[in-house]
Order: sequence, then C-alpha cells, then structure tokens
Amino acid sequence: MNVRLLGLAMAVGLSLPVAAQAQMLQPGLWELTSSNMKVDDQNLPDLQLILGQLKNQMTPEQQAMLEKQGITMGGKGIRVCLTPEQVKTDSIPLQDPQSGCQQQVTERNGQQWKFRFSCPKAQGTGVAHFLSDREFTTKVSGTFNAVGQQQKGSLDTRAVWLGQECGAVKPRA
Repeated sequence: MNVRLLGLAMAVGLSLPVAAQAQMLQPGLWELTSSNMKVDDQNLPDLQLILGQLKNQMTPEQQAMLEKQGITMGGKGIRVCLTPEQVKTDSIPLQDPQSGCQQQVTERNGQQWKFRFSCPKAQGTGVAHFLSDREFTTKVSGTFNAVGQQQKGSLDTRAVWLGQECGAVKPRA
C-alpha cells in the first residue's frame, strides 16, 4: 500500500503544478500538501500521515536520493525550492527533470488553468486555481501504474509559499 501511495503522490501530485505561470509565483520555498486522495474510488489516508509513515520506513540513502532530486518531506507535506530563474521561465520544474513527465496547459481563463499531463507511469487532467503569487491549488484526476496494474487516482493539492529562503531544501536542477 505505501508503494502505491508514494507512486500516486510522486507521479501525479508533484508533476502537476508545473502548469503554473511563471510571473504568478514567488521564488523560494514552497510546501505542497495533498488531500482528498483516492485510488480506484477508495479514500486514502491524509498525506501528512502517509509521509510520516514513509519517512519512518525510508533508509537514509532513500531520503538522500529524494533530497538530491529536490524533494524534502517536512512540515505538512513536501517542500520544494524554486529559484528566481525557474519562476521566470514558462514552466515551473516541480517534478524531477529526468522523470519524463510533460504538461500542457489546454485552457487559460484568468486565475484558472486547465491542463493535461503525461508521465511514463501516469496521465490525466487537472485544473489549477491561482489564489495569489504565494498560493495555488490543483485538482487532478488520471490513471497511474505504480504497482504493475493500471489504477484510477485523484487528489487535490495546495501549494503555499513559505518564504524567500529555502534553507536546506535544494532547488531542482
């Protein structure tokens, strides 16, 4: 179950907020929290509980590998650092650049953007709502294959800017 949850959170949750418009976001430390996570129409536990369990089960090597990819588990979710250069581009690289994921904005209507995404083991659609340059939400649904079988998944994500300084969280390359 934990592999399935991590697969959903990583493949779907982290790859999606990339649809954010560069000028709309502040550079610095961001925290992403997810809620309403479902796999095959079954509710999953809160992300904070899942991350706590995963963090306790991960080896120091596994934690170091995530941190090398620019992912740090902390606070109530996953933290990422965006550089000023990254927010000036047309895409915000919140997922691992080596992931093979692609996003495409399909409709822009003011503060609401619709998008679709495709990853090697996940694909689907979503809607991003930009509440300010320091907060946005996404609603995502799609299919993923984290454990060798195709499953339907959905989740809501909230991204909140924590400040300009990223501290120990390294930006993604």
